[in-house]
Amino acid sequence: MRQVIQDVRSGATRVKNVPDPIALPSQVIVAIVTSAISAGTERYVVDLARKSLLGKARQRPEDVKRVLQKLAQDGIRTTLQQVSAKLSEPLPLGYSTAGVVLECGSEIQTLKPGDRVAAAAPHATVAAIGHNLCSIIPKNVTFEQAAYTAIASIALQGVRLTRAGLGECVVVVGLGLIGQICVCLLKAQGCRVFGTDLDPARLELARSFGADAVALGSPLRAVKDFSNSFGADAVLLTAATDSNEPIEFAAEVCRPKGRIVLVGVVGMQIPRAPFFKKELEFTVSSSLGPGRGDPLYEEKGVDYPIGHARWTAQRNMQGVLELMGQGKLPVERLTTHRFPIERADEAYDLITSRREPFVGILLDYPLDVDKPKRRIELKARSSKAGDLGVSIVGAGNFARLVMLPALAKISAIRWQGVCTANGFTAEHTGNHTGFAFATTDVTEIWHDKETSAVFIATRHDLHADLVVAALKAGKHVFVEKPLCIKFQELEHIAEIVDQLGDRCPILTVGFNRRFAPATRHLKAFFQDSVPLSLSYRFSPGYIPKEHWTQDVEVGGGRIVGEACHAIDTCAAIAGSSPARVFAESVGMVGGIETTDDRVFITVRHQNGSISSISYQSGGDAAFPAERIEVFGGGKTGIIEAWKDGELWSGKRCKRFSAGKDKGHSSEFAVFIEACRSGGKWPIPWEDLYGVTWASLMAVRSIREGVPFSIDSPPME
Repeated sequence: MRQVIQDVRSGATRVKNVPDPIALPSQVIVAIVTSAISAGTERYVVDLARKSLLGKARQRPEDVKRVLQKLAQDGIRTTLQQVSAKLSEPLPLGYSTAGVVLECGSEIQTLKPGDRVAAAAPHATVAAIGHNLCSIIPKNVTFEQAAYTAIASIALQGVRLTRAGLGECVVVVGLGLIGQICVCLLKAQGCRVFGTDLDPARLELARSFGADAVALGSPLRAVKDFSNSFGADAVLLTAATDSNEPIEFAAEVCRPKGRIVLVGVVGMQIPRAPFFKKELEFTVSSSLGPGRGDPLYEEKGVDYPIGHARWTAQRNMQGVLELMGQGKLPVERLTTHRFPIERADEAYDLITSRREPFVGILLDYPLDVDKPKRRIELKARSSKAGDLGVSIVGAGNFARLVMLPALAKISAIRWQGVCTANGFTAEHTGNHTGFAFATTDVTEIWHDKETSAVFIATRHDLHADLVVAALKAGKHVFVEKPLCIKFQELEHIAEIVDQLGDRCPILTVGFNRRFAPATRHLKAFFQDSVPLSLSYRFSPGYIPKEHWTQDVEVGGGRIVGEACHAIDTCAAIAGSSPARVFAESVGMVGGIETTDDRVFITVRHQNGSISSISYQSGGDAAFPAERIEVFGGGKTGIIEAWKDGELWSGKRCKRFSAGKDKGHSSEFAVFIEACRSGGKWPIPWEDLYGVTWASLMAVRSIREGVPFSIDSPPME
């Protein structure tokens, strides 16, 4: 398929050929017929991409702050490498489309192939979309009209937030695409509308859409007269400017206790005096409406009960489509330009150069939808006979910023296939790294005869099924931690390993810290000292409850998804896998934040060693995140932040530096060498199983308040 993307590094807008997507259970596959460009929003993205590095930094100071924090934590070299990689990632453009349903996921009941739908989806010939972001197009509404649905829903949500009723006076500041739609919607519900803009032509267009009065600029006196000197009941800010003037103007023209709603992008230095004097309300509208940006709503298809959220994103889309069908929202009159998808770059040049007036810009797509093409061939990096064929499933931040750069330093690797849910990510990663093909269908990886080893770096809930499928396909498997997120998944993997026996390909998990130089120092120092007592303080950064890693059904929670590192490192240093685990978390009454990321975990190992793991999220960001202390045999060993270490013996201290190496490169190299030579597994199966079991049982221990032994009855 073809998709419009923005190259952040070069600033170029391109149409790229990428693999067609696959429908997840709550998604539909839609062949796009027409899409509308949201000039204000998309121009902001394109303009930002075309700025210099300094210009990008000035525009996004919050990103600069994150970079500075990463510099303090990971050092200059790692930070520069990862910032450079992020700047190379393309961004998909667009969010307002209309087309025909081709396929439906297994959980879809409200749509079927052949349905005409409006959708919040990017500019692409084919798109995978959560069904809550789709709405059936009425028979008397054209694709051209329906292409404006998501954009019009943003306008409708802004209008709803004004709470403007019959006869109230509303000022619309900025009469671009969304501003014109706002005028029409406000008139449909009986409001008196005053429109302002800097373009005389847009004023006349607003009149044709029903505006009762219009004026150039910031006409204070005209609005006062229009409102019978009371001031406006509400002001909608739909302009796109860095200036603070729109919000200052809105504050001046509002009546006491008036409402100001920001839909566009303007300066936000709130003038205190008029807001204080008039007790004004100020609201920033959030896109299409409730549900937008919520993974439960968009990705899992969980709708909000109508009694609690009357107008969700999807219901707003249905609302504007009904108005189009009734002739009350003639968005087709807004269309000033049309381009075929192949000439999308010309459309974006138009909105950034503003060489001629425009309002609505549409992209048209060919209707010859062939059989889905979920694999595309790429220009593979040169290789030689005997190189190990490597493929990757999942290309998120960790894979692109850590895994692939480290693997690229290992010789005699042949890059085979890269598979991601988003075709444009697979294509970009594949071309950037030198893979032979990109795909959205993981079976292409299993069937590829040249692939010997597979790296799995997807979201955690997919790990178990992918591991099983890869092992059955005869592929060596490196799966980024965790191995799985449910006890039943662990047992299933154990069954497959047992069934395959000596024929089982190599399986390892991304427990990189056991391969770190500092860990090797401690392990060698205590090799003759058993049992050991270990204390591991792990203080990662705060992650909000709504983040996918906190979702037990997707990320497994932070104990399973991250504290497993500490459990494995302790097992590696002790030289023994877990046998018993007990855990407790902090108590929080009346809060909504998770408490599973502030826990103490006690692990008894098979050889009698004991580990105390303090996993504490949300501390000071500048505090060293990890510290290990080991005691036994008259010795003491310390690792601080994977950079510095101390080895105490005979009342003397030997200090060492490990260069802040957490072991990623070493674990990849050991795995690749094992795949080549057919040697022993990098991590024994007993440890892979035991560490995963201990992570899962630590969560259960928190819930039930009791310890669990590895020979305890299985979880129901």
